[in-house]
This record gives sequence, structure tokens and C-alpha cells, in this order.
Amino acid sequence: MNTVHIGADALPQLAELLQNRAFSKIAVLVDENTLHHCYPQLKPYLPEHELIQIQSGEEHKTLQTCEYIWQRMTELNLDRWSVLVNLGGGVIGDMGGFCAALFKRGLYFVQVPTTLLAQVDASVGGKTGVDFHGLKNHIGVYQEPQAVFIDPAFLQTLSPRQVKSGYAEIIKHWLISDVEASRTQRHIGLLTEDWEELIRHSVSIKSAVVEADPLEGGYRKVLNFGHTVGHAVESYLLEQPGRELLHGEAIAVGMLCEAYLSVKHELLTQEELDKIETFLVSVYEKVRLSEDEIRTIAQLALQDKKNTRSTINCTLLNGIGKAVYDQPITLQEIQESLRYYQLL
Repeated sequence: MNTVHIGADALPQLAELLQNRAFSKIAVLVDENTLHHCYPQLKPYLPEHELIQIQSGEEHKTLQTCEYIWQRMTELNLDRWSVLVNLGGGVIGDMGGFCAALFKRGLYFVQVPTTLLAQVDASVGGKTGVDFHGLKNHIGVYQEPQAVFIDPAFLQTLSPRQVKSGYAEIIKHWLISDVEASRTQRHIGLLTEDWEELIRHSVSIKSAVVEADPLEGGYRKVLNFGHTVGHAVESYLLEQPGRELLHGEAIAVGMLCEAYLSVKHELLTQEELDKIETFLVSVYEKVRLSEDEIRTIAQLALQDKKNTRSTINCTLLNGIGKAVYDQPITLQEIQESLRYYQLL
């Protein structure tokens, strides 16, 4: 795993990397939001560079956008000794990393995540990719960045909704790996004074998992808790104008459903489920789904990348603080869990 720099000295350390390495050219990938809110903070730390601007939003995380990025890279004469600086949230990081990994069979890239979600999750672990025909991250490669530079000051540019979305992945890390943090932190919640410490802790959990299993042969799948149902909900609502969810909002739904399935599979106690429910329901608004929609969403879960043949492989909780992966679940169980969620 490559180096992750966290804190107020992250951007100076990026400047150091860019000055000390003889990169032939530097390009910075931005969208309209990061260009306006984040690029001014980054610019003083950059040597001479070029900008590549795309449109923000999950709906633009497509091969068409990649084609535009590759076209701009070609126009700017980037070569294999150039570096792409991905300044943005998970969409920019995933897609920028993917484009860098494939362009001329791979040029260097670094991640400068600007959302809480990207800082604690998307920027760490070397997963890159794009959505395809409405399926999340359906096309992608594993490619580690040169380094990741996380400045918590970027969180001040986010809406409360974006912060909440990122917070879902922090909660997930507690639920799969740290029962003590789950117990103490849920009383503080989003009112925390120290995002840097929360980010460090979350990144340390994810980094340890990724180092143990870089290519998701087994153990790394614990990070998918909440994602089998959550990704299906997210993919479905992405196609429903005005009802789109942010990634973390969908994962919160997924964690509630998969915690319920953990009880059904006799891995989690009802008391533990009650604690998880009380916490998540206090932070995230309910997503209303009809019976027809529940059936459609369950079908989407069949496309999940963790599946083998027609078996839906899910990560469940074996008690708070411990996850077990490759737990086979049925379409009927996914529907049942979403019906249960509707009753909360």
C-alpha cells in the first residue's frame, strides 16, 4: 500500500513529491465544484500544470467521460512519466485513477480526496473504475496511486449531506472492526470536534484490511458490509430523477438490511441489531420503496461483483466489530430485508 498523508501538512508533502520526482508533466483532474472550492487551496502547492475539467456527479462516471479525459491527456501530450492529480470526491478518484491506469498502459497518479467519503474510503485501496449501464463500478482495475494526500480542511467545502454520506463509511469501519469505537463514538456522532482523528482511525482500519488482501481474494470482502443491498438501492435510484442517493446514504440502507440478515443467519443478536438501528436511524432519513421497487432492487443485487455464478455473496456481522464474508443469501432474503427496513 502506498503512503497516505493526513493533516494540515498533506498538501506541502504533495508539493515535495511533485518537486522531487522528475515528472514530465502534471495534470490536475477537477469538476466544476472542486475547481471552484478546492483548487484555490491546492494551486499554491503545484508546479506548472494543466487542468482537465469534467462534470460532477455519479451520472457522469462513465466511459464517455473517460474518453473525454483520454482525449485531453492526448492533447496535453501526457506520457508515461506524467502524473495526474485527482482533486475531488470518489467519482474523480475512481475515474481519474482508472483513466491514468489505462492511458498508454499506465501513468502515475495521486489522490487528493476532498469529500469525507473519498478520504476514508474511495481514495485508499487502489480500486478504480466507472459505472456501466447503470451498474456501479462495473468496469475497473486495481491500481495503487503514488500516494494519497488528505487535508481535513477540504471538509469545510462540503454540504452537511455530503459529510453525512462519508460518515456512513466510518460507521461501517467501526461495525466490521472496532466494537469499542462503535460504542463510544455513536454518542458523539456527527458533532465530533476532531475529524482528523476519525479519518486517521478509519483509514488505518481500511489500510490494514487492504494490506492483508490487496486484490480482494478473500478477507478484503469484509469492507463490503452494507454494499450488496446498498449498491443495488443506489443503482436503482440513480435511474430515478430526483430520488438519487449519495453513496453513503445508500450504504446506510444496506447496513440496516444486512444487519437484519445477520440476525436471521444467527450471527448477530437482536440487542446488537437494535443498537445499530437506533444509531443509523438517528442519522439517516428513511428511503421509501414500493413493493415493486423492492423486487427490482433485489434483482440488481445479482449483478454484484462479489457473487459467484447465481449465488449472492454477502458480508454479514458476526457481532458488532466483526464481519464474515462470502455468506450466501437469496433474492427472497434481500426482499425480506428491504421490507423490514420499510417498517423501521
